[in-house]
Amino acid sequence: MLQPSDYSVLKQKSISESQVMDQLHAFATGFPMLKIMSPANPSLGILQCTPDELTAYLNYWDAYLEKDKTIIKFVPASGAASRMFKDLFEFLDGDSETPEKKAEKEFFENIVNFAFYDALNANCLTVEGKDIPALMKEQRFKVIVDLLLNNKGLNYGSLPKGLLLFHSYADERRTPVQEHLAEGALYAMNKDKVVNIHFTVSAEHRKLFESHVNEIMTAYAEKFNTTFQLTFSEQKLSTDTIAADENNLPFRDKGELLFRPGGHGALIENLNDLDADVIFIKNIDNVVPDALKEPTIIYKKMIAGLLVKLQQETYDYLEEMEEGLLSEERLWQIADFCEHKLNNIHPGIADIQGPELQEYLYEKLNRPIRICGMVKNTGEPGGGPFLTVNQDGTISTQILESSQIDINDPVEKEKMMQSTHFNPVDLVCGVKNYKGDKFDLINHVDKNTGFISLKSKNGKALKALELPGLWNGAMSDWNTVFVEVPITTFNPVKTVNDLLRVEHQ
Repeated sequence: MLQPSDYSVLKQKSISESQVMDQLHAFATGFPMLKIMSPANPSLGILQCTPDELTAYLNYWDAYLEKDKTIIKFVPASGAASRMFKDLFEFLDGDSETPEKKAEKEFFENIVNFAFYDALNANCLTVEGKDIPALMKEQRFKVIVDLLLNNKGLNYGSLPKGLLLFHSYADERRTPVQEHLAEGALYAMNKDKVVNIHFTVSAEHRKLFESHVNEIMTAYAEKFNTTFQLTFSEQKLSTDTIAADENNLPFRDKGELLFRPGGHGALIENLNDLDADVIFIKNIDNVVPDALKEPTIIYKKMIAGLLVKLQQETYDYLEEMEEGLLSEERLWQIADFCEHKLNNIHPGIADIQGPELQEYLYEKLNRPIRICGMVKNTGEPGGGPFLTVNQDGTISTQILESSQIDINDPVEKEKMMQSTHFNPVDLVCGVKNYKGDKFDLINHVDKNTGFISLKSKNGKALKALELPGLWNGAMSDWNTVFVEVPITTFNPVKTVNDLLRVEHQ
């Protein structure tokens, strides 16, 4: 199956033969669907905070910021922006010289309202000797799009989202990177006035990111009276996955094994490399201008305050159990916390007692913990919060994608359709144990929650494998708490015209 020449490729990527065989086996057998007990909702699994609780959690977080703790904001920023411009690429390649489709018309009718307008206009003047209004009057719309998307212009079609101009201010135009710096200063600045932000980037764009932050960091440090410590990492080659042909054998391109990036789940390795007490996770494109940041700041601090409160309670229980066998009464108090605060449900727990009960509780509590903001489902794409049945028969809260649910089973499909909330990728994570040691996050991944999709290479069909998603199976064995946050905290940019929404103006 593997040829002698393949082993040098595996060595280069630090991928073992057994990893390849496991992945090929997964193509042949597929991944098991997860069994849903029910969607998570405010009655079961999603916490809705009262105003008093909100205030209390904000105070918990403010107090935590005064401690000698390391806090990092983790931003997956390697996604290319090409999908943002799908409609414009289609227009550029189409037969019509003038905008006809709704998205095309909306773009040109509002072009002056994009933060990149001035940069694009200047580019048009440099290359064509005419500004955008003049080119539009001459119906040279494709020239404008070409200069926006391709490398003789702004090259936005090939750049990552983090480096595009998103928002306009009176004195500047900001990229998502700049907005994440501003945001981090408002909820993640420690007592030494340091803000740590880690961006995961693609190798081809790393120098562009580094150049961008070097240009802005001094001004932003002065603006927010802080010191920014910005770091970068790339998705590891060892997390690439092998592609398979229709017979589940290694797919070869010109005789060479074909590997593909393992998806955002590969970033659990990058997350695992960070040395921090608390880590915020938020996507690169979910940012708003300063005037609209207040709800985001409030609820980021709220979920962080909830995290450190639950984490401290967990630590206290674990320290008690370490001292010796606790009374049955005390164990049942801890079991109540484990079930009703951390959503670890054991259908047969009433039949467990003594040392066995304490061992079970210790195992469930001594894990990484995450608080996940959830917004009401308004039709935006995203995974959903569910209570699912684990391999050991227990039930816990998990974020699932539709590909993990057996939609051919009417019962499971109906449970999925009853979901009232979805995942905006608004997480805060506690990744150290009660002794202050880092958890090895790789040990808490459910490897049976990957994805298989159909792709093609040079006209030949292939199967691609994605690793368990970062906030899905990669965090399956964490203590997970869902809390409702307002929809105003979720403002993704999936298409260029999303930048015309009031939230981005």
